Amino acid sequence: MSAHEQMRAMLDQLMGTARNGEADRHGVKFFDDSVCKSFLLQCCPHEILSSTRMDLGECPKIHDLALRADYELASKTKDYFYDIDATEHLEAFIADCDRRTNAAKQRLAETQEELSAEVTEKANSVHELAEQIGQKLARAEALGEEGMVEESVKLMGEIDELRKKKAVAEQEYRNSMPASSYQQQKLRVCEVCSAYLGIHDNDRRLADHFGGKLHLGFITIREKLADLKKNVDTRREERGASERERGGGGGRRHYVGGRELDRRARRHRETARERRDDRKDDKRDRERGERDRERGERDRERGERDRERGERDRERGERDRERKRSRSRSKSKREGSQERSRDRDRDRNRERDSRRSRSHLSSSRDHRRD
Repeated sequence: MSAHEQMRAMLDQLMGTARNGEADRHGVKFFDDSVCKSFLLQCCPHEILSSTRMDLGECPKIHDLALRADYELASKTKDYFYDIDATEHLEAFIADCDRRTNAAKQRLAETQEELSAEVTEKANSVHELAEQIGQKLARAEALGEEGMVEESVKLMGEIDELRKKKAVAEQEYRNSMPASSYQQQKLRVCEVCSAYLGIHDNDRRLADHFGGKLHLGFITIREKLADLKKNVDTRREERGASERERGGGGGRRHYVGGRELDRRARRHRETARERRDDRKDDKRDRERGERDRERGERDRERGERDRERGERDRERGERDRERKRSRSRSKSKREGSQERSRDRDRDRNRERDSRRSRSHLSSSRDHRRD
């Protein structure tokens, strides 16, 4: 959400739909049936459990902070009995959650190894101490973040005492059963949010659970329901009397719960999973496209290198051929020079022989004359 949208939401929450003379963007009033009455009382499960493991998706009815502001202003002068509508809504939702909790307990009873009553009691003691540690640790961290250091330190002292008790309880539990069975994870269902808790879970994991949005959200819903149920019977009588005075039938407003909530949560999870799968497919396609482009670049670079190598090979061949031709010409020159040298030697030898022959003939004639 941008800064402009945040500012707009704050103004809607403070001033309602009539701020600056603006018309309601939904075209409805807070008392219309299409508006979520639980949202007006800040207890709609769709809003409280959003972005958790049990996210129910978007509420089928309208959520608008400006409509909530309109209702809070109008409720000062008129009673709309929306607390009864919210009570029925939360009752349907919590009944469905309790049904899931009981089903989870039944599955654990069928799948986990059955323990004796004594061992079960010791295991439950470990679970209870671990839950107390997790709850107090989450509370101590929250107090520390709020700047309440002394209260946080006091809780940490209580946590240390609980850890000592837990160590003793774990030793008793360990001694009451074989080592192989002790290593098996003994699970327990959280009574508040129906999540699974293990007997070997460490303090950090338990603190994350008890301080998490899901668990705290269920606490908020259950506390709100308990507060609404205190006067629900009286409020129903008051609403019936008010409707009889106005001559209206009123009628009971029904809210979805049970299997329908399951279906909505399942559809929301499936839609979210499909979106994640689509994003994964898009990411894979982008990565595949990147790999193909990189492969094409590598192929082009390899082609460039091959062409450069071919050019170098051709140049090397030209140089080798030129070198051979040069050597051939040098050899021909040397052979020609040697041949001419031999011819000159032969000519000189013939000339010398000729001179010797003439000298001998001349000597022979001179001798005959004498």
